[in-house]
Amino acid sequence: MLLINRVFQIPGHSCFLLGPRGTGKSTLIHERYKDALWIDLLKPDVLRTYLAWPERLEDLIKANPKSSVIVIDEVQKAPELLSVVHSLIEKKLGIQFILTGSSARKLKRASANLLGGRALKRTLHPFIAAELKNEFSLNSALYNGMLPLLYHEKTPQDILQAYISLYLQEEIQAEGLVRSLEQFSRFLEVSTFSHASILNVTNIARDCAVKRKTVENYIDILEELLLAYRLPVFSKRAQRDLAAHPKFYLFDAGVYYALRPKGPLDRPEEIEGAALEGLVAQHLRAWNDYSGAEHTIGYWRTRSGVEVDFIVYGPKEMWAIEVKNSKRISPSDTKPLETFLIDYPMAKAILLYRGTERIRHKNVLCIPCHDFLLQLKPNKPILNE
Repeated sequence: MLLINRVFQIPGHSCFLLGPRGTGKSTLIHERYKDALWIDLLKPDVLRTYLAWPERLEDLIKANPKSSVIVIDEVQKAPELLSVVHSLIEKKLGIQFILTGSSARKLKRASANLLGGRALKRTLHPFIAAELKNEFSLNSALYNGMLPLLYHEKTPQDILQAYISLYLQEEIQAEGLVRSLEQFSRFLEVSTFSHASILNVTNIARDCAVKRKTVENYIDILEELLLAYRLPVFSKRAQRDLAAHPKFYLFDAGVYYALRPKGPLDRPEEIEGAALEGLVAQHLRAWNDYSGAEHTIGYWRTRSGVEVDFIVYGPKEMWAIEVKNSKRISPSDTKPLETFLIDYPMAKAILLYRGTERIRHKNVLCIPCHDFLLQLKPNKPILNE
């Protein structure tokens, strides 16, 4: 199968390469470092060896003096290896370590900072539209997501369900992260109603019939497994009373769609609208991370309920972005952006929608969402007007 050329750049020295399962970390490294010495901690026998004897890494390197790149796959499964890696980096042997991981939880608890900042942290996201180019389909992305493991699969929804089960079994149950897997599964479903919405922990706890503290712990687990994130309120030089709580997103539109309960009382357009906003969010995060994370991404919402979905704030630019799951634009659709521009006249406002025309309404540029995502590329302006 033809590989998709990823825009992600691996640093030329030691680094942590983090990202959820299925984002293509191993495939990317295999493609770019064909001669790397590989330690796959997903293999039970390899894992047992390095858990019992992390110093074996140094012996392995001595026996392979020509290997200049060492890959430790899923390093969070044996965090004790980090001390050995740190020692080897200090010896300046000219070796580049690439440490992949799908969970930041164990790395944090094992003090990954032992590497003393000598290994950069980079995150690999699902595909972005600019990588798929002409093969990008907005409809497919909304329902199936952008995970590379689904690329060219005939039954992507079946694969997504298996993917979710894999995380529950391997990452959560095997690590003993929760007492009740059934309770956590219920939380996962309920959390989808908060996707692309303000996070209300109390409401989630009530719907799950668990304590608020339990839900807070569950959300922390999702974030540490890189499966979800919170988007803060943009409040820089605020001139109005603003909302206090962050918004919540699952990391991939397809994962959200697969988890979201559907029934007679669930409006398809509501589910699709949240998926569309989440798809834009994951593209903005990938664009920012791949560009050096120079921008902050938040949302803006007044106490009176006026909301702009995304505020992208950087050293040289400021963008306000609203997402609408509709093929036509009405004057009321641009009102939140117009209100934001009153407080921040230096910002540029964009409305993304499902139509096909590029139009300007007052100071708001309205762009087809499909076109916007395709032109969003790392180290390029968020929009070439």
